[in-house]
Amino acid sequence: MRTAFDTELEERLVRYAAIDSQSDATSASQPSTDIQLDMSRLLVQELTEMGAADVTLTEYGVVLATIPATAAGPVIGWCAHVDTAPQFNATGVKPVVHRGYNGGDITFADASDLKLSPENSAFLGEKQGEDIITASGTTLLGGDDKAGVAIAMTAARHLLENPDIPHGKIRLAFTPDEEIGRGVDPRLPDDFAVDFAYTFDGGKPGEIEYETFSADGAVITVTGVSAHPGFAKGKMVNALHLAAKIVMMLPQVSMTPDTTEGTDGFIHVSEINGGSSAAQITLILRDFELEGLEAKGALLRQVCDTVAATEPRAQIICEITPQYRNMRYWLEKDMTPVELVRAAVRDAGLEPVSVPIRGGTDGSRLTEMGVPCPNVFTGMQEIHGPLEWISVQDMARATQVAIALARRAVT
Repeated sequence: MRTAFDTELEERLVRYAAIDSQSDATSASQPSTDIQLDMSRLLVQELTEMGAADVTLTEYGVVLATIPATAAGPVIGWCAHVDTAPQFNATGVKPVVHRGYNGGDITFADASDLKLSPENSAFLGEKQGEDIITASGTTLLGGDDKAGVAIAMTAARHLLENPDIPHGKIRLAFTPDEEIGRGVDPRLPDDFAVDFAYTFDGGKPGEIEYETFSADGAVITVTGVSAHPGFAKGKMVNALHLAAKIVMMLPQVSMTPDTTEGTDGFIHVSEINGGSSAAQITLILRDFELEGLEAKGALLRQVCDTVAATEPRAQIICEITPQYRNMRYWLEKDMTPVELVRAAVRDAGLEPVSVPIRGGTDGSRLTEMGVPCPNVFTGMQEIHGPLEWISVQDMARATQVAIALARRAVT
């Protein structure tokens, strides 16, 4: 059963997903990749054509725009990010629309051994009759967060074409580099200029998230002693051996992503690079409570110190850098933005659900920087991999919430 927004949302997501826009954590540029700007420039063009005001592409890569107010009320913001995750192939995405899903297996044109079904994605079983969008099997789809972009753009177009709908001033922000934790430039809160905002970057319909992980990143640099391997006895100190010891000394069954759930935190070894002379381990640390995050950092340093003590000729340096903090610490002091979107979800005929999100959003950083910013569902599922999918009708439900939210803010 298609809604008034389905065709537009489908066309937008298919168009946006086909644009390469991966971010790159190894790049020092801002945005981290030039290809993200292909998405950003397209959004500038589309926003201008639909009649949005103040359309700007900032020097730090954020697209900003305004939907002028038709009634008095607070200034609210809608946010989504244009980059796709670098963890899986996201080059040359070919979106595929599966109309009227029949409840069985979805197969992939470019990966004959791959299938998507309620067996490996249980929520799909509830989507019979809806229109499902996937990639073709060799890439992720990029609904994270181009679905959020499509939702915000569709809702913006609707409000601009229907000035009889009462709403206050709405600001749009489409950010780069969210997937690598660099989506919120220090200049953004002032340039955004909102009372509060919402990221459209969540999962199942009805979900509203105001509690995220707190996050740190860690880099361990191991410097050994280089020597010719044929004459290395008593001379060589192999940095890779020491790096392996560090990894193996970390908890393997109670503090890794694949062994934790719910409100458990973790230490995740995401990358090891280097050779026998020098190696680097990249990790992320996550916990819902600051005390737990600090304890994980202390454990990591203790492991490094222990391994370093076994080989005084080596140098092991552990650097831990803050990334973002649990938005709950600020939002629980004033739940007005959360209660407002809960009411909007009910207006759209859904029941609001709030669970801690095992991740973070641009809203985490914005909230920490003084812009309260809960996260709202889009419908995206199985993100960051080849089985990623989304229902067009779930995107329409999120669009209805955005419009209801605009109304609610002035009543």
